[in-house]
Amino acid sequence: MQNIFEQYRIEPVPGQIDKEIEDIQKAYEQNVSIKYLKKIFSMIDLTSLNTQDNETDIVRLCTKVNEFSDQFEEMPQVAAICVWPSLVAVARQNLVAGDIRIASVAGGFPSSQTFVGIKKREAAMAVEAGADEIDIVMPVGRFFEGDYIGVAGEIKEMKLAVRPAHLKVILETGLIENETDIRNASLLAMHAGADFIKTSTGKLTPAATFSAVYVMALAVRDFYRRTGRKVGIKPAGGIVSPRDAVTYALIVEKVLGQEWVTPVLFRIGASRLANNILSVLSKPESGKSDEINWF
Repeated sequence: MQNIFEQYRIEPVPGQIDKEIEDIQKAYEQNVSIKYLKKIFSMIDLTSLNTQDNETDIVRLCTKVNEFSDQFEEMPQVAAICVWPSLVAVARQNLVAGDIRIASVAGGFPSSQTFVGIKKREAAMAVEAGADEIDIVMPVGRFFEGDYIGVAGEIKEMKLAVRPAHLKVILETGLIENETDIRNASLLAMHAGADFIKTSTGKLTPAATFSAVYVMALAVRDFYRRTGRKVGIKPAGGIVSPRDAVTYALIVEKVLGQEWVTPVLFRIGASRLANNILSVLSKPESGKSDEINWF
């Protein structure tokens, strides 16, 4: 696995990354628009992963999504809804709005601290219940031990277990202290078959950060140049404001180009962001917004 890491370089250096992010944030007003906010909305994974979630909650969520286009005619739909494995079947039975994917966390989420066989079976059961996408957590403990072969091997097994669903691998970047290790975790996941790499579970602090996503985007860029395979990026955890969401998208656009900023290759995992974007767009001319709590 060390040979894999040595095949790639991370550029620019961390100080340059910080400068690039600062420039993107300063240019926010020039880049943001109603059209761009709508585009961000179309890339949201609308997430309900509360301990107290039950069938009634997911039926209510699906109803809101189903009725959304009638209430907000000029808005696109979200990309997906993300629920617990035990509630995937409820989502599949009740989600009738077109072209919205069902995602599920699995594999011992959020810690990934259980037997690999259980992880595989849980993920496979979620797919059998109707999940289109599976979000798993990289075995972070094994990564910190330097067991890179073991980490990659487990991700490969999970990829086989969830076919034909897409596999998103959560790196839990808030636990990873430096850019080199974030790059290495990204490369491991992609070489093992990840369709997306994702920052965080949202259960730990810090969650998503601009610098982590920048480094992940660099790794995705270099992986694509070497292999020809496009891997998606999903910032998740603590993303509440439209400004932050746009900044994440602009980072990916800066490193990878506009072609990556689509629901196929870019997602934002969020629960409150959708309402906040709707609120910002409620009165764009006056600059004053109504508080909308549709979801």
